[in-house]
Amino acid sequence: MRVMVLVKATTDSEAGTMPSTELLEAMGKFNEELVNADIMQAGEGLHPSAKGKRVAFDGPNRTVIDGPFAATGELVAGFWLWQVKDMAEAVEWVKRCPNPMLGPSEIEIRPVFEAADFGDALTPEVAKLEDRLREKIARR
Repeated sequence: MRVMVLVKATTDSEAGTMPSTELLEAMGKFNEELVNADIMQAGEGLHPSAKGKRVAFDGPNRTVIDGPFAATGELVAGFWLWQVKDMAEAVEWVKRCPNPMLGPSEIEIRPVFEAADFGDALTPEVAKLEDRLREKIARR
């Protein structure tokens, strides 16, 4: 199963406080373990929400909202995409992760939808389109 592992933002990450060399080294070693175990498919840190934008949808209307965004604890400061056998394996890997922030922090794990999850709504035509797009991305 694939999971998105979300590093939740903190007041420090939203203020743009950069990690120490020690934390960068520890996270680098952890990422290397993930890669060597064929778990990690992607992963990146994100700039604070002050540098971001949101687009709100209401029917045909689109409204652009500039950051920063409220509710720091609900924001994402970084992410990984992992391939694991089950949620229990993902939890065990997260428990091994160095604390990604200076103080208390949280990491959220969410399953990624797979084609089978969509049932009859995923027609053969839509499945072929998805396959073509994934192949194109993989060639980059």
